[in-house]
Amino acid sequence: QVQLVESGGGLVQPGGSLRLSCAASGIIFSTYSMAWYRQAPGKQRELVVGISSGGSTDYTDSVKGRFTISRDNAKNTMYLQMNSLKPEDTAVYYCNAKRLRPFFGDLNYWGQGTQVTVSS
Repeated sequence: QVQLVESGGGLVQPGGSLRLSCAASGIIFSTYSMAWYRQAPGKQRELVVGISSGGSTDYTDSVKGRFTISRDNAKNTMYLQMNSLKPEDTAVYYCNAKRLRPFFGDLNYWGQGTQVTVSS
């Protein structure tokens, strides 16, 4: 059974920092591309940043220079270090694991989400 469990969310003041974690089980973690998505109230879920199985990363423009994604394959865990947080970063943050399979269909899993609130 695949499980993605996020942790580390909470309430932080503007300019503050948080570190999110996503612990994976039931998958061969090192073979999956991982990503953080977020969904603010009344908005669609959006991709924040992804990291490939090889370690390549891609960030949405609004978080470049403030957020850093990383992964520890030995611990089956992905991280998101969020610095200089802004109120517009407020959202539920979701962990995603994806593996593309050209012949047998892609594998795609989601965590339950963790709330990040940036407010004074």
